Amino acid sequence: MQLLDHLRKRQADGHPIRVGLVGCGQEGSGMVHVTRQMAGLETFAIADIDVQRPLRTLQTLGIAESAICVTEQVGAAEDALRRGDYVVTPDALLLPQLESLDALVEATGVAEVGAQVAWHAIMQKKHVVMLNVETDVTVGLILSRLAEKVGCVYTASTGDEPGVCKQLYDFATGLGFEVVCLGKGKNNVINYYATPESCRAEAEAKNMNPKMLAAFKDGTKTMVELAAMANATGLVPDVPGAHGAKVDVADLNKVFVPAADGGILSRRGCVDYSVGKVAPGVFAVIATPDAHIRADLKFYSMGEGPYYTLYRPFHLCSIETPQAVAEAVIYGEAVLKPQALVAELVSVAKRDLKAGERLGGIGSADFFSRIYTRAEAQALHGISMGLTAGGRVTKDIGRGELLTAENFAPDTTSLIYTLRQMQETLA
Repeated sequence: MQLLDHLRKRQADGHPIRVGLVGCGQEGSGMVHVTRQMAGLETFAIADIDVQRPLRTLQTLGIAESAICVTEQVGAAEDALRRGDYVVTPDALLLPQLESLDALVEATGVAEVGAQVAWHAIMQKKHVVMLNVETDVTVGLILSRLAEKVGCVYTASTGDEPGVCKQLYDFATGLGFEVVCLGKGKNNVINYYATPESCRAEAEAKNMNPKMLAAFKDGTKTMVELAAMANATGLVPDVPGAHGAKVDVADLNKVFVPAADGGILSRRGCVDYSVGKVAPGVFAVIATPDAHIRADLKFYSMGEGPYYTLYRPFHLCSIETPQAVAEAVIYGEAVLKPQALVAELVSVAKRDLKAGERLGGIGSADFFSRIYTRAEAQALHGISMGLTAGGRVTKDIGRGELLTAENFAPDTTSLIYTLRQMQETLA
């Protein structure tokens, strides 16, 4: 692929890819800085409920206040974009309506908001790149199918761990290797009961949202990423919650292999994660029955086999996201999208929940999420992570207990719930 050449030509022709961003937090603002320095692609419109965040981001980049239009009106926004100015708005659903934009990036991390933005973008036949994996693992399959029907691209981001893992998977599978385990590193041991309050001091020191940090620490983010990888590849979690073994990079191909060969897996073809030095990298443990290829791999310093490790020592999140945008616009290709529902996230109570309570979102003090195979989740009548926020407890739930159809009712007025019901007819 000659992606750089395409981007340089767009720059020379004065026709850069125009991107709209929803959510200008840590990830979103980082992407804006990257696209500002790129050839042939730039972020021209930003939506955030706090308009001061995108305003600060643009001003930090040296963009004059006179070149920034703050509006909630389609006409005013389109006029600004045609002049080559920038648009800032508190209304996320304004961006899908703007014909001057080629693609949208959704970076809020809120499942319902992601569903709203993706749905409206697809209805306008606009490419959408999801830095919101929470939405993807809940209703990504139906959104992807809808995008295919109208002729636009729905995709996860390049730099998020699922996207980087999918690249390893495609590389290995395309060459005929078997992917025995596909996984990611996690830099801390899971604390299922982490809350925004318990994470506040660390979050403030790292300039992070405490809820976001809690969602990392309680394991929900890792479970989300594993589910996205599973649904895009057909690989599955070996056990509920995955193993999460502490393994050095050199030992990945000794541990994340079948138990019959000295590892921890009960089956081949899994997604998992490792705590410790693997982070911030991702890995694929691969195998081949071909003796000649195994000899070649030994010659190339890949080890004795029979299992080999492909390891990428980094993932750059929003810094890599513009590549997914460019591939969607230029080639009409997705980095990662669900192919089938093989994994599901089920919500688990972080505290004693009383009948009648309505719950907050991921990273709250209310629940964390655990990955299961879809068949296991269905047998448990588990409540999907993406349908938990805003839902109501119908029967007291003890700390550590699963949220199920017998004790919890999702918010049926949300778009994500409606999309989920549509998706169930596909699965």
